[in-house]
Amino acid sequence: MTEFTPDAAAVYGVQDYSGIPMIEGVEIIPLKRFNDDGGAMTELARLDDGEPQLVKGFQARQMNYSIMEPLAIKAFHLHKRQTDVWFVPPSDKILLVLADVRRGSPTEGEVRRLVLGDTKSFQVRIPPGVAHGCKNLRPSSQSAIIYFVDVQFSVDEHCDEGRLPWDHFGEDVWEVERA
Repeated sequence: MTEFTPDAAAVYGVQDYSGIPMIEGVEIIPLKRFNDDGGAMTELARLDDGEPQLVKGFQARQMNYSIMEPLAIKAFHLHKRQTDVWFVPPSDKILLVLADVRRGSPTEGEVRRLVLGDTKSFQVRIPPGVAHGCKNLRPSSQSAIIYFVDVQFSVDEHCDEGRLPWDHFGEDVWEVERA
């Protein structure tokens, strides 16, 4: 067996590939993507009687499209009632940061990072009480987010669009992990 120098042996570690457990209530939903020699189509939702059927128990009330400038950070959104279902096109690349701030949740205090887009097709369900923010990882082009919500946006006393500071969970949460 090969031995390492003392300096290398002191900092040597094995990377954990087992995966990180998800925050309670957050779901990753794989999507059907159909490719052919002319391009691709991804099915985001089926409609039953005009209602989008996305995630079991989720009834969409509004659908939104958001553009992020290169390397921009939008954080942290927090809702008391609203559930979000996010999709980032496979051609784009966004870092989604999730943090469970629900008192008494089995995963209270947990912070998770997911890369959306980047050739993958799936949706992420974000329940109320899970703070969420994102960073466009593309240094020279915009990235898009398409998201469904079960509470319509309002600027009056019924507004459910709360915020936490962008660095509430540390500035390093936005950095690209270096292996």
